[in-house]
Amino acid sequence: MVKLGDFILDSVSDGFFRLDGGAMFGVVPKTLWEQMNPPDEQNRILLSLRPLLVRTPSENILIDTGIGGKGNESFNSIYGVDRNPTLGESLRNVGLTEEDISIVINTHLHFDHAGGNTFRDENGQLRPTFPNARYILQEGDWEDATHANERTRGSYHPDDFMPVMEAGQMELIAGEREIVEGISVFKTGGHISHIQLVKIESGGQTAVYLSDIIPTTSHIRPPFIMGYDLFPLETLSIKKEIIKSAVEHNWLLVFEHDPKVQMGYVKIKENRPVLEPLSRPVK
Repeated sequence: MVKLGDFILDSVSDGFFRLDGGAMFGVVPKTLWEQMNPPDEQNRILLSLRPLLVRTPSENILIDTGIGGKGNESFNSIYGVDRNPTLGESLRNVGLTEEDISIVINTHLHFDHAGGNTFRDENGQLRPTFPNARYILQEGDWEDATHANERTRGSYHPDDFMPVMEAGQMELIAGEREIVEGISVFKTGGHISHIQLVKIESGGQTAVYLSDIIPTTSHIRPPFIMGYDLFPLETLSIKKEIIKSAVEHNWLLVFEHDPKVQMGYVKIKENRPVLEPLSRPVK
């Protein structure tokens, strides 16, 4: 738990999964990335599934929802899914239930970010996991998810988002938007055309949830860009802007996929960005 002004931030968990290390680091040679990200026998590296819970005086806001529990045995084997703990368990550990979430912000609809949007009930019917929440998404990503091509289709699972729209809980927005006072989203591109990051501001402090633009602390280094990114040169430019602002304004950066580090500050050392993990609460 981190106190940021009037807000409380909890990096909650939906467990872990694995992706190919080469795909996670693109053109960076394995001899460089494997030092901090040791691969398994299938060349997969361990990644966390870590949504962010933001509690304001009036709202319980969840940013991304993890991978969820709808995957079959084959899916869970391919991606090494280990949902321990589940997102629901993580919420209960901080005294909340799914019904207490009032807003869900989906940075984008890839299955490891939006899989927990929905669940199958005891009758096998798909339902929104957070029945009292409005789900916020960039309208461009909705279009991309519902009109996926051969390159992108594997990343979007309609069961993660169609039931939310059908239930009337999906709110589509375009570009930068303040969701509630102190919490805003801004569209970046790079990873995909319409990914949105989340800026959290309260009491003179700022935190930014990085989603897949800087998925792990290893990706702080500008050339470390995922092979999954559709527009890698855009990612490079965006990363430089974020790191520059984070250094100048002392932003707290929140990571979604780093298996060890939840949050930290960037400092420049020997002309290179270095992440200093958060070791004490922000007040």
